[in-house]
Amino acid sequence: MSNTEPTSDVQRRASALLEKVAGLRAQIRKQILGQDQLIDDLLIAMLAGGHVLLEGLPGLGKTMLVKSLAGGLGLDYSRVQFTPDLMPSDVTGTQVIDEDGNKRAFRFQRGPIFAGLVLADEINRATPKTQSALLEAMQERSVTVAGTTHSLPHPFHVVATQNPIELEGTFPLPEAQLDRFLFRLDVRTPGSDDMALILEATTGSRSDEASPQLVGEELAQLQAMVRDVLCGSHLLQHVAELIVATHPENPSSDEDTQRFVRYGASARAGQAILLGAKARALLEGRPAVAQADIDACLLPALRHRVLLGFEADAEQISVEQLLPRWQEQASARAR
Repeated sequence: MSNTEPTSDVQRRASALLEKVAGLRAQIRKQILGQDQLIDDLLIAMLAGGHVLLEGLPGLGKTMLVKSLAGGLGLDYSRVQFTPDLMPSDVTGTQVIDEDGNKRAFRFQRGPIFAGLVLADEINRATPKTQSALLEAMQERSVTVAGTTHSLPHPFHVVATQNPIELEGTFPLPEAQLDRFLFRLDVRTPGSDDMALILEATTGSRSDEASPQLVGEELAQLQAMVRDVLCGSHLLQHVAELIVATHPENPSSDEDTQRFVRYGASARAGQAILLGAKARALLEGRPAVAQADIDACLLPALRHRVLLGFEADAEQISVEQLLPRWQEQASARAR
């Protein structure tokens, strides 16, 4: 946004763009039934400029959700089916030889990663070597092949789907890979009423195609507006205290954290919480972050970044169960 643009013009432009986002949300909700909260969280992550990891059992509509999102955002869409034999070059691209008479030259052939929205389907079915091919792309928005760096489109987002690690043929994602995702969202089985609507819609003749509600440039403008949303110093301090509270080596950490947590969250987790909170505030038409925005983004940002130990697995302790303790400790220290 231009610093010289009148405030009234900025507000009008923001309102017009947010109306388009509302249309996008309504369109996706018509296509993906019974997942309203998941859709909202996914849109928040897109406006925050982040990548998303969706985890859930097969058959819950994860692929259809991402395809609908891509169609509504007007972004180039690419799907990569991750399998154990997938190679890194199958994702990023490779050098090929062009022959013109007696002349030969190398040419870079782009892989499916060169799209505005990339669906990494069943990402944890590929080997760690192939999973790591996404690290540079997700962090730097570029791909380096044979010593040459190629820029990716802007905006660029990866939405990966993951099967629960208990299923056969899955590989756990390395911690560095997990940390690249702004949010990890759980895709839950809908209730019986929503399930009935899904069955009716998917076994009939009706077929709604996603129509673009935004273009890439407008999404980029919204992402810039998110950065301008205000956040009070007391909320920044609260997030900082909460991140520190997740670390078992912290002298003030509680007994359960020391017992169940192996590694606490990084500073990137705090960035994810604040960017998500700013995006949520913008979506609701507010110029500043509220405590409710922070609270809504805590679990999506932390559930894949706080690594629990074997004792937590044995006693079926989750990050969601530990989170209230960290919130209470952060609130007490931030006062």
